[in-house]
Amino acid sequence: MNSFEPKIVAFLCNWCSYAGADLAGTSRLKYAPNIRIIKVPCTGRLDPVMLVKAFEVGADGVLVSGCHPNDCHYRTGNFLARRRWMIFKDMLEFVGIEPGRVHFSWVSAAEGGKFVEVVNKVTTEVKTLGPFKGLTS
Repeated sequence: MNSFEPKIVAFLCNWCSYAGADLAGTSRLKYAPNIRIIKVPCTGRLDPVMLVKAFEVGADGVLVSGCHPNDCHYRTGNFLARRRWMIFKDMLEFVGIEPGRVHFSWVSAAEGGKFVEVVNKVTTEVKTLGPFKGLTS
């Protein structure tokens, strides 16, 4: 029996994904309690170094979630986030982070159910990987 419960840091866009998480809560939808939410103005403002820092301070996984494409409050922030993600995901293994530990998703303010699905999926995948062993020097 695996009693490991992962610690997952979730960086959520204020306008969509955070509101989706709020909708899940007000709708009393149940999801894995493993995430700790950090509300950011926009995923386009999220520096990839912040994701690495989350691992440095004890996270086993990271979720970045923002507005759907063409639905960004700041017009193009989610496109910038997607471009950064495409580059950053290739650098994960180089710094010692398995790609399955970082997830990127689109969740709108009206998708409380989708937020629950994403959190549960990320939690299951990170739990399967086991505890994060640390960054390589």
